[in-house]
Amino acid sequence: MGRLRAGPEADLITDYITRFDRTGRALGLGPVKLVEVEDRKNAGMGAEADLLRRALPKGAVICCLDERGKVETSPAFAKRLGNWRDAGRGDVAFVIGGADGIDPSLRSDADHLLSFGAMVWPHMMVRVMLTEQLYRAASILAGSPYHRV
Repeated sequence: MGRLRAGPEADLITDYITRFDRTGRALGLGPVKLVEVEDRKNAGMGAEADLLRRALPKGAVICCLDERGKVETSPAFAKRLGNWRDAGRGDVAFVIGGADGIDPSLRSDADHLLSFGAMVWPHMMVRVMLTEQLYRAASILAGSPYHRV
C-alpha cells in the first residue's frame, strides 16, 4: 500500500532491487516487480485488501509482512525462497499493508506471514528492509560472502 516518493528510502530500494535482480537471475529468482496500490477513498482495511488482491499475480505465493508473523533468520528466509522456487512457485507476492495493517481476511489467505520483529515499522522502512533481505537471501543462495554469520 502507498506510493514511493523520491528520497533516501527510494534510493536504497532501487539499489537493493538492482542487486537482487543481478544476483538472483542466475539462481532462477526475480526480477522484482514493485506494484503499488493506493486507497484514495480511505475506505479502510477491507477496501485495501481488495485492491491488494487485484494486484497479486495469479497463483503467486502470498507472503504478508505482519507483526504477528514468523520472525526468521536471514538464512531461514533464503531457504524459504529457495524452497518456493524449487517447488515451482513462479511468483512470490510480498504484501505490505497500509497504516492500519493487513485486513484479517487477506492475512488468512496468505501462504506465509513474515515479521521483522515485534515493533511496527513504517511501510517505507519495511520496503527497504525487505529488499535488502531479498538481496541477502539471493547472496546466501549464491554462496557469496555478503552475509556473514
